[in-house]
Amino acid sequence: MVYLFEAVDKTGRKIHLSKERWTHIRKKHPEVVDIDEIEETLKNPDKVTFPKLDENAGLYYKYFKHRHSPYKYLLVLVKYLNGEGFVITSYYEDKIK
Repeated sequence: MVYLFEAVDKTGRKIHLSKERWTHIRKKHPEVVDIDEIEETLKNPDKVTFPKLDENAGLYYKYFKHRHSPYKYLLVLVKYLNGEGFVITSYYEDKIK
């Protein structure tokens, strides 16, 4: 599988973004244009939450003030498997949920 990047988050876990997932993100969420913002969100998130319904998932949020939209928080959804994470999707939100 081709990875566009592999980042290490604040907890030391490796997280990667595959070419297939980047294609999905660009198709479903065309407002996400900067792959570097996804990587930055994983490396230096403003907040990370873990849904109660899925303990193997993490929601990484980062505020990007330069956006000309009320949706300024980039959300990166990560799934963990065998200690490593992979990006499922990414899109902008108006607030951290």
